[in-house]
Amino acid sequence: MVDARTGKSGIVMGHEGPYVQLRPSRGGTEWDVPPDALRQPTQSEELSSKVAVANGRWGR
Repeated sequence: MVDARTGKSGIVMGHEGPYVQLRPSRGGTEWDVPPDALRQPTQSEELSSKVAVANGRWGR
Protein backbone atom coordinates (compact mmCIF):
# COMPACT_ATOMS: atom_id res chain seq x y z
CA MET A 1 0.00 0.00 0.00
CA VAL A 2 1.04 3.62 -0.40
CA ASP A 3 0.74 6.40 2.16
CA ALA A 4 -0.85 9.06 -0.05
CA ARG A 5 0.33 11.81 2.33
CA THR A 6 4.02 11.07 1.76
CA GLY A 7 4.14 8.76 -1.28
CA LYS A 8 6.00 6.11 0.76
CA SER A 9 5.04 2.51 0.08
CA GLY A 10 4.93 -0.23 2.65
CA ILE A 11 3.52 -3.58 3.69
CA VAL A 12 0.44 -3.58 5.92
CA MET A 13 1.49 -5.04 9.26
CA GLY A 14 -1.71 -4.53 11.22
CA HIS A 15 -4.09 -2.06 12.78
CA GLU A 16 -3.54 -0.01 15.92
CA GLY A 17 -6.57 1.96 17.03
CA PRO A 18 -7.88 3.97 14.09
CA TYR A 19 -4.63 3.60 12.11
CA VAL A 20 -3.14 1.06 9.71
CA GLN A 21 0.52 0.26 10.34
CA LEU A 22 2.86 0.09 7.35
CA ARG A 23 6.46 -1.13 7.29
CA PRO A 24 8.93 -0.36 4.48
CA SER A 25 9.34 -3.28 2.06
CA ARG A 26 13.04 -3.64 2.93
CA GLY A 27 12.33 -3.53 6.67
CA GLY A 28 12.52 -0.75 9.17
CA THR A 29 10.28 1.17 11.50
CA GLU A 30 6.53 0.96 11.07
CA TRP A 31 4.47 4.10 10.79
CA ASP A 32 0.78 4.83 11.30
CA VAL A 33 -1.47 5.86 8.43
CA PRO A 34 -5.13 6.85 8.60
CA PRO A 35 -7.14 4.39 6.45
CA ASP A 36 -8.41 7.20 4.22
CA ALA A 37 -4.79 8.11 3.33
CA LEU A 38 -3.99 4.65 1.90
CA ARG A 39 -4.06 3.81 -1.77
CA GLN A 40 -3.06 0.93 -4.01
CA PRO A 41 0.39 1.30 -5.61
CA THR A 42 0.65 1.95 -9.32
CA GLN A 43 2.27 -0.77 -11.41
CA SER A 44 5.43 1.32 -11.56
CA GLU A 45 5.54 1.80 -7.77
CA GLU A 46 4.94 -1.89 -7.16
CA LEU A 47 7.71 -2.92 -9.57
CA SER A 48 10.10 -0.38 -8.07
CA SER A 49 9.45 -1.77 -4.59
CA LYS A 50 10.04 -5.35 -5.75
CA VAL A 51 13.30 -4.37 -7.45
CA ALA A 52 14.49 -2.60 -4.28
CA VAL A 53 13.80 -5.74 -2.22
CA ALA A 54 15.58 -7.95 -4.76
CA ASN A 55 18.59 -5.62 -4.86
CA GLY A 56 18.75 -5.71 -1.06
CA ARG A 57 19.02 -9.48 -1.17
CA TRP A 58 21.97 -9.23 -3.53
CA GLY A 59 23.71 -6.47 -1.56
CA ARG A 60 23.26 -3.73 -4.13
